[in-house]
Amino acid sequence: MSTGKKFGTFAGVFTPSILTILGVIMYMRLGWVVGNAGLIGAIIIIVLAHVIAVSTGLSISSVATDKKIGAGGVYYVLSRSMGVPIGGSIGIALYIGTAFSIALYLIGFAESFNGYFGLEISINELRLTGSIALVVLTSLALISTSVAIKTQFFILAAIVLSLISVFFGNSSFEPETVKMVASENAIPLEVVFAIFFPAVTGFTAGIAMSGDLEDPKNSIPKGTLLAIGVGLIIYLTLAVFLAYNVNSETLKTDYNILMKIALFAPAVLAGIWGATLSSALGGILGGPRILQAMSVDKVTPKIFRKGKGANNEPVNALLLVFIIAEAGILIGELDVIARIVSMFYLTAYGFINISFFLESWANPDFQPTFKIKSWIGLLGFAACFAVMFKLDMFAMLGAFGIIAGLYFWLQRKEVKLQTNDVWQSVWENVVNKGLKKIDSNNEENVSWNPNIILFSGESKHQSYLLQLGKTVSGRTGIVTNFKLILDKENKKPLKRTEQIVRDDTFTDLGIFARQIKVNNIYDGITNIAMTYGFSGVEPNTIMMGWPKGLENSTEYSKMTETLLHLDYNLLYLDFDRKKKFGNYKTVDFWWRETDSKNAEMMLNIARFIIASPRWNNTNIRVLFVNNNNVNRELIHSKIQKLVEDLRVIVKIVIINNAVEQKPFYNIIEEYSGKTDLTIVGIPNYKIEKQAEFVLKTNNLFESIGSTLLVKAANNFNILDLDFVKN
Repeated sequence: MSTGKKFGTFAGVFTPSILTILGVIMYMRLGWVVGNAGLIGAIIIIVLAHVIAVSTGLSISSVATDKKIGAGGVYYVLSRSMGVPIGGSIGIALYIGTAFSIALYLIGFAESFNGYFGLEISINELRLTGSIALVVLTSLALISTSVAIKTQFFILAAIVLSLISVFFGNSSFEPETVKMVASENAIPLEVVFAIFFPAVTGFTAGIAMSGDLEDPKNSIPKGTLLAIGVGLIIYLTLAVFLAYNVNSETLKTDYNILMKIALFAPAVLAGIWGATLSSALGGILGGPRILQAMSVDKVTPKIFRKGKGANNEPVNALLLVFIIAEAGILIGELDVIARIVSMFYLTAYGFINISFFLESWANPDFQPTFKIKSWIGLLGFAACFAVMFKLDMFAMLGAFGIIAGLYFWLQRKEVKLQTNDVWQSVWENVVNKGLKKIDSNNEENVSWNPNIILFSGESKHQSYLLQLGKTVSGRTGIVTNFKLILDKENKKPLKRTEQIVRDDTFTDLGIFARQIKVNNIYDGITNIAMTYGFSGVEPNTIMMGWPKGLENSTEYSKMTETLLHLDYNLLYLDFDRKKKFGNYKTVDFWWRETDSKNAEMMLNIARFIIASPRWNNTNIRVLFVNNNNVNRELIHSKIQKLVEDLRVIVKIVIINNAVEQKPFYNIIEEYSGKTDLTIVGIPNYKIEKQAEFVLKTNNLFESIGSTLLVKAANNFNILDLDFVKN
């Protein structure tokens, strides 16, 4: 941990930020921007670019006053807020982008240096000059961060003197009239914006020094916002000055116009060199600290966490920056790389903004001392990606592709920190608001959304009951499986954490699982049915295996009576252990006049079954027993209308039973003996008749395959199946 000399707001944040902001674009391209866009267009471009800078500066400043800011700057903020996969992927991208940007700055320096001294401007000469400059700046950073930062003061002084020289100079290029808007033949504004935008991407240079600051929570907001504000004032002032003192044609064609109108031209030259070298030095100082912080968190190899001296200066990480920057210099042609590097910076800024927005919106523990409105972060996020799309869609996609690859790699690596993850707060907030919205909906006749309490037992066929439970819950339904551990004494219940079951069997199906101790199975089911759930997603359905052999159990009868009183939908599965669910090809729904509520529930189950991948090619039949010799076409048309209203495609079978008056279960045996899944409604009966019903049903199950018995609660509509009245 760094315990050496720390830096304050001016030296540690403002200076590296303002030196990167007042860079090559200001000296070599601002006049070109004004000449092509006109004064009003230039002001609009400058202001729009600073919308991103200001919003991101405000966002990072607010987050910095809430969390402890350690070394690593943007990476540290994002990893502690949005998690390591996002923080690490952006951190790696930002580190590589910073390293390559050093090469860009030094090639720019080499062009100016070689041109001034009459040296060749061939690619090899530029490589040589850039490489020498890189060695000098890296050596300076290796000697001491403190010495490097003090050197920046001289560079800042050179930039200030150059601006004074420009503003007090004389111009022989004054325009007859100031051009306020772009001319017809001028370069399009979006292209001009793309050239100018890198000018405002340097304000995070100071944030990268966060581990070397005396008071990051105080210095980062003050230094960052002050640098952005000063940069905005200088750019606007210089744009107005150039518009009124130099004609637009000269501004368009002469990139060295500032030297020509300056009071002392060498001062401007010193400013250009200072701007390029300081920007490169800012990358050399900040880039290694990002890599070092990621290595401390085990995102990158631990060799890069090692530092030297009291300040733990990241020597190994600095050497890697040197290698990447030198590779960029040796390539020479960095146009394509430069576009993607710009996208990396914009992507990082976008995630800083969305990180602040999510923290302020969802995290109750987010209490910054520097408070701003949460919509500022959302505005900055939208602006970043809108600009990326406008500047270069292909470079944006390239940046996204690389960052997405890094994200999934880190996710597989499963690096975790002992910090709060804002996504947890986001989901909790979404769930909280969603539950309130659902709970406030008092409509009774809404589509059935199953919330199932499932008692699947522990037989080797448990998985089939779990599968069917998930199938009939649909895509948005919730299934919670309860394992009941019989403990007659039941002295100590399971701890809250022990009640949660983590098992791939349930996870793969999307089923929640719990286990509890009970001293009586039936009392346990009743207690769970009465207490489990919370507002908005209260359970509405109980599902379990069919209770063979319990026809004379008073405990089972009492449980059933309670579940009916609580008005649950009841689902009982009798699973054929030999046939199982067959080929998942046929499903029969049996209706009779007494199934007025069960019928609608069955149709909903039919919709969910069809939507399931296992059953998506199944043939569904609705079979109606006509005991009263009602016209078949009338029954068919009525059922067809009911089916169409619920958007279910089925085959309707009408079975005439007015003459023979066969028992209902005998007809089921005749028609559904080979059906993969048969669904039958449970009729209303008095509780004392339960044993008789169970025995008859057991006999039915001996001759047909897997069967689901259903009993609908009172919230379902009554479908009029008594066609005699009609």
